[in-house]
Amino acid sequence: MKEFVISEARAETAVLVGLITSKQSEAKTKEYLDELEFLADTAGAVVVKRFTQRVGGQNQTTYVGKGKLEEIAQYISEEEDAERPVGMVIFDDELSAKQIRNIEQVLKVKILDRTSLILDIFAMRAQTAAAKTQVELAQYRYMLPRLQRLWTHLERQGGGSGSGGGKGSVGLRGPGETQLEMDRRIILSRMSILKQRLAEIDKQKTTQRKNRGRLIRAALVGYTNVGKSTIMNLLSKSEVFAENKLFATLDTTVRKVVVENLPFLLADTVGFIRKLPTDLVDSFKSTLDEVREADLLIHVVDLSHTEFEEQIKVVEKTLADLGCADKPSMIVFNKIDAYTWTEKEPDDLTPPTKENISLDELKRTWMSRLNDNCIFISATEKTNIEELRTIVYKRVKQLHVQKYPYHDFLYEIDNEQTNEITT
Repeated sequence: MKEFVISEARAETAVLVGLITSKQSEAKTKEYLDELEFLADTAGAVVVKRFTQRVGGQNQTTYVGKGKLEEIAQYISEEEDAERPVGMVIFDDELSAKQIRNIEQVLKVKILDRTSLILDIFAMRAQTAAAKTQVELAQYRYMLPRLQRLWTHLERQGGGSGSGGGKGSVGLRGPGETQLEMDRRIILSRMSILKQRLAEIDKQKTTQRKNRGRLIRAALVGYTNVGKSTIMNLLSKSEVFAENKLFATLDTTVRKVVVENLPFLLADTVGFIRKLPTDLVDSFKSTLDEVREADLLIHVVDLSHTEFEEQIKVVEKTLADLGCADKPSMIVFNKIDAYTWTEKEPDDLTPPTKENISLDELKRTWMSRLNDNCIFISATEKTNIEELRTIVYKRVKQLHVQKYPYHDFLYEIDNEQTNEITT
């Protein structure tokens, strides 16, 4: 299946649209749109404008109000003669088929939502057969409830047997419904095949995991773009693809790592993100099996991100949904080299915030209660990496003794390369 949404228009100019509601403040909306712009950039689009509207909730027919939609349409019209006219509008929430159809009629450009944009990036990033199959299944799951809008062109065709035309015509409505049902059957059949293929792949991976021997399994988890792959490379001395893009890693990679004669398996997993639909998570359950079967979760956090605490909550909720909330874990606060703060004026009596608190002060907040269960590093600058190795070694050794009390882990070291790919 071809890449899903914007693969044929990698350099298109885009406009972003988000809502400010009682449940989502203006600051939160700005943060979401920052992330949406990063997603658009990852997919190859160039964002030139943002539109927001303060409302009680989504308009069920057009997402934003009629006036705001006309404002967006006017901007697109004014940019038609520009060197790079607007080619798409990306909405920060998932849109229904009805919303997409109505918005397209007014704006007359390509309409995307956050989910379709993420799917396109997934299609770009997928390398293995498993990931490609999972992406295709997720694409069909997204497409199925939106098939209706693909056939609205039939409503605009003239003619019709004895009816005078129009969308109420039986002569017009019949063929559209026939084609719609045909497409629905084809997609459902294809989804069934993909599910069977994933079940076979999952069975193979389960067999592979059983053959890995008596080794503790650790998994790097965290929000997308926090530096998991870079840490993977440092710990395993391998070359896993790492890039300053969202979802740089989609395929799970497993390496055998040895620290002080103690071998264990380390997995680099796909990053989590906010507003990720359940259907998308369901499609990637087999990829996340490495997380479920891990003995130790190494939660990587981008400390330089202004909303890193919320990102922690997103990851913790996703882990809870996967049934992994009670697994042994540790937190690695990464990117301390990029942490910035502004010193408060002496007469400033306002409560301290993440923007005006030093790293040393931050460590004395709730993080101090983590004791030895966290570490502050910079993967790019290789700061405190040896300390990270030591902490991981202690945790893995402790878990190994608990899980295999009568097993000599030194026996596992053989003549194989320790960074061998095991996926």
